[in-house]
Amino acid sequence: MTDRSFSMVSGRRRGAGMLAAAGIAILGLAAPVTAVSTAVQVGVDPFSQATCAASGLTNHQANVEPDSFSNGATIVAAYQVGRIYDGGACAIGFSTSTNNGVNWTSGLLPSLTKYVAGGAWDRATDPAVAYDAQDNVWLISSLVLQEAGGVKGVAIYTSRSTDGGLTWGTPILTNNTSISPDKNWIVCDNTATSPFYGNCYTEWDDNGAGNRMEMSTSTDGGLTWGAATTNNTGIIGGQPVVAPNGTVIVPTANANETAIGAFNSTDGGATWSAVTTIATIRHHTVAGGLREGPLPSAEIDGSGVVYVAWTDCRFIRGCKANDIVFSKSNNATGTAWSAVTHIPIDGISSGIDHFIPGLAVNKATSGGAAQIGLTYYFSPRKSTALSVGFTSSADAGATWSAPQTITSGMSSSWAATTSQGRMVGDYISSSYGSDNLAHGIFGAANQPTTGAATSCSTSALDNCRAPIDTFTPGIASGSLSGANDPILFSGTGGSAAQNLWNIVDNEGIKHRD
Repeated sequence: MTDRSFSMVSGRRRGAGMLAAAGIAILGLAAPVTAVSTAVQVGVDPFSQATCAASGLTNHQANVEPDSFSNGATIVAAYQVGRIYDGGACAIGFSTSTNNGVNWTSGLLPSLTKYVAGGAWDRATDPAVAYDAQDNVWLISSLVLQEAGGVKGVAIYTSRSTDGGLTWGTPILTNNTSISPDKNWIVCDNTATSPFYGNCYTEWDDNGAGNRMEMSTSTDGGLTWGAATTNNTGIIGGQPVVAPNGTVIVPTANANETAIGAFNSTDGGATWSAVTTIATIRHHTVAGGLREGPLPSAEIDGSGVVYVAWTDCRFIRGCKANDIVFSKSNNATGTAWSAVTHIPIDGISSGIDHFIPGLAVNKATSGGAAQIGLTYYFSPRKSTALSVGFTSSADAGATWSAPQTITSGMSSSWAATTSQGRMVGDYISSSYGSDNLAHGIFGAANQPTTGAATSCSTSALDNCRAPIDTFTPGIASGSLSGANDPILFSGTGGSAAQNLWNIVDNEGIKHRD
């Protein structure tokens, strides 16, 4: 029987028209401000209102919502490029490093949207990255949207790279039978001893069918995908992981984002279990009109223990601010979970909000020695100031390092504006490289350009400065002077306008296109 926290929930969307964004104030400031950071910019937006207008509702020089995955020294990230006010983006970008984040190659996924050669769709969103070890292929799952009849998701596509993430082929249709798909994710079984080694699994929820969670399986490196199968409705934001024994465990939120749960498959995706509730959610709305919510961030260690982190205020008196909390699985199928634990970034009386976690677990570690990395946003209570932090654990979450501020001095008004508020992403990401360091990937924001502008705008100004950044904790990258001085690397994965810049850069419910 399905847990009641995940049943009888009406279909909800995280996309168009749920909340109206605040009006944009234009104030006179002498020059753009660059927030203080040790991060490196890895993604840029080559579009303008002239090349991707989307009815004049596009934030340009504004990239959001990165995911990443690593295999050995290769790290691949994907993200929205040119975020559009009422859902999706002009294109999906990628950034690939083959040397643990030292250098990056960036580009746009081809043949996906009409703004990139060969594409047909109006918009794309929700990129997620996976690697298939059996077939030696990198995969990026994307949701495409159409504008006719109202902006909505229409299909899931999978882009493939056979050269280590440096170039990408024509995307493969994964599914187009859902009524209104949303929030897709992808993972592959990379354990050679697993009975389902080489299986890849794509997940999404169908908002048009009561937020039914759909799962599709590929056994040939993403070239073909099976029919969607699932048993569960009232779900959003699933992040599947695969245990060494081949069990697929899918942590997820319910559609109202009031509970975190998980379901599984033990037969290679042929059938899926009902949802087990991990915990209820208590959530505090952050200041500054920022779009955020308690969607799960999930990873798995080398022995099959699943870690799930989310935003929660249960440990704060009066629920006046958010912590990042986590739970981990207590058995091999993800049907038993530990008590919810507070990650001690700041004291519970600090009043500091923490939100949008990007969790990483080093798969070369396990048990009590499992290494965990966590990238997150934070801001003082009732403040529009926005910063990015990082903390880690070397003992499976029993203790945590002192938090490290990666980027500070940002304002939420510098982030892309959407129908659900200012946006850096419904999710961000961290991935461990072969250097045994967690590499965080996040959406940054600098003060907009064009003189007096103080807010990222969807107008013809093309004034936003909201790129995708990355960092390696404890390693300073580029100049630390605070100047926004770029060093150009040759980008081999896309157009000249999309070459990689290595910069010291500073940075309601429930359809989340």
